[in-house]
Amino acid sequence: MREVTHLSNIKVLYEDNHLLVINKRPGDIVQGDKTGDTPLSEIAKAYLKKKYNKPGNVFLGVIHRIDRPVSGVVVFAKTGKALSRMNAKLQNKTFDKTYWAIVEKRPSQPNGSLAHYLIKNEKKNKSFASVHQKAGYKHSELNYNFLAASDRYFLLNIDPKTGRHHQIRVQLSSIGCPIKGDIKYGAKRTNKDASISLHARKVEFEHPTLKEKITITAPPPNNVLWSSFVNLIE
Repeated sequence: MREVTHLSNIKVLYEDNHLLVINKRPGDIVQGDKTGDTPLSEIAKAYLKKKYNKPGNVFLGVIHRIDRPVSGVVVFAKTGKALSRMNAKLQNKTFDKTYWAIVEKRPSQPNGSLAHYLIKNEKKNKSFASVHQKAGYKHSELNYNFLAASDRYFLLNIDPKTGRHHQIRVQLSSIGCPIKGDIKYGAKRTNKDASISLHARKVEFEHPTLKEKITITAPPPNNVLWSSFVNLIE
C-alpha cells in the first residue's frame, strides 16, 4: 500500500468550510478498491487532519470519481450538508465538467456531438459502444471541439452530457480517435507513467451553501506534450 505521508503534498485547487477540490495526479485512485492502494480520499483526510490538527476521524465525502489513469479536478465534500447538495447537483445535471483529451487521430469534423449506447462489462472493466439501442445499453452523449495539433497528436475539448463508465474513452475510440496511452480502447502504445492523456480540466457548479457560481480549472500534468499544447492555445 502506498504511504499516505508520501502523498500528503496534494495539489489543492480550492478549499473552504464545505468543499475540498484537488488536482488528481494520474495513477492516484479516488476511492478504495480491490488493489488495496491508499485512495485519494484517505490522503485528503490525512491532509485535513494534519492541517487543522483535528482529533479523531475526519469527514470527507466523495462526490464524484475520475478513472485512475486520468488526471484533473476532483471535488470532495467536507460536510454532510455539502455532500447531499452536491450529489443532488450531479443527479440534476447542474454539475458541469470539461475534459481535455489528447487523441491519436484528428476527428473528421472539428467539432460535433457523439451519441452512443454503452454497456459495461464488469469482468473486463471495459465499456462497449453501439450506435443502436440495445437491451442493457445506456444512452451516452458528449460534445467535442478541436483545440490544437502537434506533429502526431490532437487536443480536443470534451463536454460530456452523461456520466457513463469510461464514456469519453470508448466514445472517442468508436470514431477512430483513441486517447493517447489508452491501449484498452485502441491506442497504439502505453504512456511511460501508465497514464492516459485525458484530463479533467474544469468543473462549474453553484456552491452548495454560498449559492455562488464556482468555476475551478486544473492545470494538466507537467510533461512535454501537455505543456506544448498549453503553449499552443494560450
